[in-house]
Amino acid sequence: MLEARGIDASGGRLTAEVHGAVGKEDGVLVIRRIHCKYLLKAADADGKAVERAFELHPMRCPVYRTLHRCIEITTELAIV
Repeated sequence: MLEARGIDASGGRLTAEVHGAVGKEDGVLVIRRIHCKYLLKAADADGKAVERAFELHPMRCPVYRTLHRCIEITTELAIV
């Protein structure tokens, strides 16, 4: 989505830090929450275009679409 808006996300410019919270259910470990922090190295990019791509991303992401009904998934974006 970034590339479609003319924002280069290749070569390590877009990375993610992902953390999860795990709990137990009937003695079995289950994932409760997932938080993704995206880091985009593009200080000169059009901020509005980046924000729009970030807003649209979840519902176009196969992983999010698969899991969001059973696991709380939150995201944040930092442009550096």
